[in-house]
Amino acid sequence: MRREAILLVDDEEGILVMLENLLRKEGFIDILKAGSAAEALNAVQTKRFDMIVLDVMLPDMDGFSLCTEMRKTITTPVLFLTARSSDLDKLRGLFLGGDDYVTKPFNPLEVIARIQAHLRRSVMVESNHQYAEELYRFKTFTVNRSTGQLIINQKDTPCPAKEFELLLYFCKHPNRVFTALQLYEQIWGTMVHGDEKTVVIHISRLRKKLEDDPANPKVIVTLRGIGYKFVPPSGG
Repeated sequence: MRREAILLVDDEEGILVMLENLLRKEGFIDILKAGSAAEALNAVQTKRFDMIVLDVMLPDMDGFSLCTEMRKTITTPVLFLTARSSDLDKLRGLFLGGDDYVTKPFNPLEVIARIQAHLRRSVMVESNHQYAEELYRFKTFTVNRSTGQLIINQKDTPCPAKEFELLLYFCKHPNRVFTALQLYEQIWGTMVHGDEKTVVIHISRLRKKLEDDPANPKVIVTLRGIGYKFVPPSGG
């Protein structure tokens, strides 16, 4: 049996039941369903979840706004389910704190596979904490693996799960160049067409936290046509 807690948020009961049934076949037993944003907010305020699957179109609040609200208090990975297929909508969801997305109509088995991939990565990161260096200290910020904290200018800064994993990976491999594809495979664990955009958005979100001028990054730099490189701030 799988002990991870999963929250499914969708106003279509049929989708909730289908995903719940598939997850239970995979051994998951701690599954909570919510049909509205209000129910979802109440759930995350009263229980800790390991994964949230979130529909964008909800009756009382759109999923983007709901994700923004959730991100004020939790860093749990969020997988968006969206009927909006435009790149703009997908990118908006990632900018607002989502970790991944699947476009409706979707293959239910793909959703389950992505949930398992996120959970598997979380377990790997957690299990590695006891073996790897726990603290990365630089001039303007500190990354603490064991506590899951990002401290910027001596202030605790919220950092969603996948952003934190990506930053940890950069900290572990300073001054090395990685393509978006390589980063996606390392942090998300799967690869389908279009997912390189997910990496781009997460890097953009990290830059807003770490860079003095995100438009001219000095910490996570872009090497055009090659990839991305983490350059530790001087004094680290």
